[in-house]
Amino acid sequence: MCSLFSYVCQFCREMVLFVSLLIISSLHLSGAMESRIIGGNEAKPHSRPYMVSFQMDNEHKCGGMLITENYVLTSAHCLNGYEPSGGKKLEVLLGAHNISRKEPSQQRIRVEKYIMHPSYKEGQKDRSYDVMLLKLETKAKVNKYVNFHALPKKNKTIPAHQKCSIAGWGIKGSGEHQASDVLLEVTLKVQFNFECKNSWRDYFDSMCMICTASNGIRAFCQGDSGSPLICNKEAQGMAAYTYPGDCLKRKFPEIYIKVAYFVPWIKEVIQSN
Repeated sequence: MCSLFSYVCQFCREMVLFVSLLIISSLHLSGAMESRIIGGNEAKPHSRPYMVSFQMDNEHKCGGMLITENYVLTSAHCLNGYEPSGGKKLEVLLGAHNISRKEPSQQRIRVEKYIMHPSYKEGQKDRSYDVMLLKLETKAKVNKYVNFHALPKKNKTIPAHQKCSIAGWGIKGSGEHQASDVLLEVTLKVQFNFECKNSWRDYFDSMCMICTASNGIRAFCQGDSGSPLICNKEAQGMAAYTYPGDCLKRKFPEIYIKVAYFVPWIKEVIQSN
């Protein structure tokens, strides 16, 4: 009886977590949950020329990374609930530091096509394929403010405790509602894969995911999806999700899609389009 009760409790906890993640995805596009970097600092203007603000009708929705002159890598769930027939305009903003201003360095380019990974399905429990490419209508003009970031060359294990950094636009802490206008950045440490698995169970796949540990002070949060995690100057991860409602929860490491795992798919899509 005790073992049956424990199983039922565990099942209930996992269902609550799954439903919460789905709610976050739907809230994201409605504007109820904006992006944020917690415990970070303002980035040096234009120090990350690959950073992208993925926008819908001029409203920041997700981060992203410019990987060629006309392709951006971001998260597929950024378009959860999006209806192409709705007429909403999809664009990327490049070369920005303050996204609320029209800076001379900025380039605003329409999205010609978005290509989600074929195994990604909106609303499914498995988030392993939460990857999307944005093909731009025109090529970005590469300069000191706008430049693409190379993809990792090898699919290797990222050692635990390695320091990495992530940047994004958004509110600075829990309880705030006004998104930050300027790019914020924070340094985080990679967590052991077994710790990620112990906490997230079926939500974590070490083949195509990595995670960072929250120290209760610094973290990325819901809505910063698609922003790249940079480790030793390589783009190793792409922000995917964190614990619903509490991004600083120590027991739940923050999850990223492992970019290197998807390089073959990325190259295939670019060559065929």
